[in-house]
Amino acid sequence: MNISEYAITVKNLTKKFGDFTAVDRITFDVRKGEIFGFLGANGAGKTTAMRMLCGLSVPTSGNGCVAGFDIVSQAEMIKRRIGYMSQSFSLYQNLTAEENLRLFGTIYGLSDREIKTRSQRLFQDLDMESMRGKRVGDIPVGWKQKLAFVAATIHTPEIVFLDEPTGGVDPVTRRKFWELIYRATADGMTVFVTTHYLDEAEYCNRVSIMVDGRIEALDSPENLKKRYDADTMDEVFRTVAQDAKRTE
Repeated sequence: MNISEYAITVKNLTKKFGDFTAVDRITFDVRKGEIFGFLGANGAGKTTAMRMLCGLSVPTSGNGCVAGFDIVSQAEMIKRRIGYMSQSFSLYQNLTAEENLRLFGTIYGLSDREIKTRSQRLFQDLDMESMRGKRVGDIPVGWKQKLAFVAATIHTPEIVFLDEPTGGVDPVTRRKFWELIYRATADGMTVFVTTHYLDEAEYCNRVSIMVDGRIEALDSPENLKKRYDADTMDEVFRTVAQDAKRTE
């Protein structure tokens, strides 16, 4: 394996809470510039695994490397090089769109000049000029979703983690959001995304499916459909996860 080709490498990563094994010896890698789908039913261990990759939780055993840094001994270095967006969008509702970007830019260590330049460019690129002075609480959900993605990537991170970023939005808005993801990867960013919408798995370069803390399948959507003789990723998921014991 050429380590320089990978944004994320994980080997036998395990997380236990007492006698309960939330994540059980998972091994995988994510190539630089790849859209990697991280799927699994509720309780499969996705969020726990993601927290370890983001340097927010210490593994019980195994090892991992994100953006070239060890997830245990160099967690703070990882946090500076990644972006994170959750389903709740992680925005401050009482601040304007522009104020939110200024806040996140400051948190990520950007200078005032960098924040101003990048914010202006992003608002223009996404046709959001009319939104910059509006309170986030008053912005339609589709625009709010775009803004959350911009806030998570204003510092141009090497990797962005998206934790069910399209939850609760309509299909058209979800498709437009994926256009942002494609644009980010075209610029060299790596995208690690969890989603409950199985049609979105089709947009990923590769997909892993977690069941009861383990990765039971990992390949491109096309190869997975061939392997399980399925027409859709929803059929693949149902087949792989049919014997899951943990569902919440």
